[in-house]
Amino acid sequence: MMQMNIRPCLDEFEKLLVRMNTPRVMIDNVGCVNATLVMIDSARKDGMFLEAVQVLTDLNLLIKKCYVSSDGRWNMDVFHVTDLNGNKLADESIISYIQHSLGTIHHTRSKSIDGVTAVELTGTDRVGLLSEVFAVLTDLKCDVVESKVWTHNGRIASLIYLKDCDSGRQIDDSQKIECMEARLRNVLKGDNDIRSAKMVVSMAVTHTERRLHQMMFADRDYERNPIIKSNGEYSPTVTVQNCLEKGYSIVNIVCKDRPKLLFDVVFTLTDMEYTVFHATIDTTENGAYLEFFVRHTDGTPISLEAEKQRVTLCLRAAIERRASEGVRLELCKEDKPGLLSEVTRVFRENALNVTRAEISTTLGKAENIFYVTDARGNHVDSKTIESVRQRIGVDYLRVKKLPKPYVNEEKTENVDGGAVLLALGSLLRRNLYSLGLIKSYS
Repeated sequence: MMQMNIRPCLDEFEKLLVRMNTPRVMIDNVGCVNATLVMIDSARKDGMFLEAVQVLTDLNLLIKKCYVSSDGRWNMDVFHVTDLNGNKLADESIISYIQHSLGTIHHTRSKSIDGVTAVELTGTDRVGLLSEVFAVLTDLKCDVVESKVWTHNGRIASLIYLKDCDSGRQIDDSQKIECMEARLRNVLKGDNDIRSAKMVVSMAVTHTERRLHQMMFADRDYERNPIIKSNGEYSPTVTVQNCLEKGYSIVNIVCKDRPKLLFDVVFTLTDMEYTVFHATIDTTENGAYLEFFVRHTDGTPISLEAEKQRVTLCLRAAIERRASEGVRLELCKEDKPGLLSEVTRVFRENALNVTRAEISTTLGKAENIFYVTDARGNHVDSKTIESVRQRIGVDYLRVKKLPKPYVNEEKTENVDGGAVLLALGSLLRRNLYSLGLIKSYS
């Protein structure tokens, strides 16, 4: 009887499956004059676009342009990226990391923080709230390893990673955790937030910024009355239209460009269970223009007007949460127990409100960033800032110039009027043509 050796064929088939399911990553520093091209060619997989954006964003790279196209079961993403100074990528270690990370994309990618306890806080924002929170943690001998704080529409969300000061390890004393929960809940409730204040302790480590978006979304910050800002900022323009012929919903966004803008938008769409099939992102000195062709995860477009309104509100909130309001203060000082409590107490005593904070400790040194306004959300006068610096230490606390707000007051008329509509219309027609949905866009 003739025997057939089919193993080589199986090996080749397995190799084909590996090639099909492994993204092909190409990085080109020649094809574009002012940016590095990052191209990902792969079999379609839900969530891959978000994961790619997250990898690039976590490296503090700026995504200047982006094109996404999903044709059947295949996907092509093209990103135009630069460093924070607007230069092409020159560091070979970063290029190698991008190729490796994007070539082996998987979900739930997160920064590793070993042996910590995570504390999640949401509630009504007020002057001095962070000072009270850090005072409780200091009193309980909890060391803040890392933390981020966002505020939006009068709400606050904070994710704090802690270690026990005495042991230097994760806090596993159940009585201490119960005491911390009770005291922090009382701080969050204050006098008027009994129902909506929330506090959760866990041992899990997640992607901090993803989790902050989820916490504020669950808190329904997008439904709260917006806070009027003295610098003239207002919500970006978001529109949702349907292309029923092809079964897509088209989401258009026009706003001021800023770092991590694309991540905030794409994560929100993904978390609301929409899948991006095609996208075009373009940024200029005048603003960012984002267009997405989306469907529900079940393949249907957005059908109800109420749902369109909800998508609009949620995307506006996602963009606004990270907006840098106030004066940026950078603290660089040798870390010690109670340092955050001391610094934020000085802020409170000078009626400064922390609108956003990024707290970290590296090799025993605290490297913290605070954005502060006065109690009413207005710009802080220079005398107050100098008084705060004198108390904390002028060599430790420095004032950094803020980027321009994502909507300039002198641009308000153009953004509200025909310029935005013209930009949206041009971008929409160009993409409808490229997708074969219309015969001409000229």
